[in-house]
Amino acid sequence: MSGALSPTHWLIIIGVLVLLFGAKKLPDAARGLGQSLRIFRAEMAAAQRPPDGGLEPADHRAPAAPAAGTDTTAPADPADASRPSRSS
Repeated sequence: MSGALSPTHWLIIIGVLVLLFGAKKLPDAARGLGQSLRIFRAEMAAAQRPPDGGLEPADHRAPAAPAAGTDTTAPADPADASRPSRSS
């Protein structure tokens, strides 16, 4: 006995599993196991990344610069835009 399972051992194990759980439940169980493994791998990869992830949070981003050619001196309130300015 070398410690590794031979193909005959695998066939016996698969046969016992089919008898215990039925042919319908085995693909569902394998699918669930695969999804769990994918989630586990994704979480492990996320845990190994730096805490900030290299991205700034949305509320800490610098404000965007105004587009070229736009008037940045316009009043913030649209109602003020209709009033004439009082500059002497």
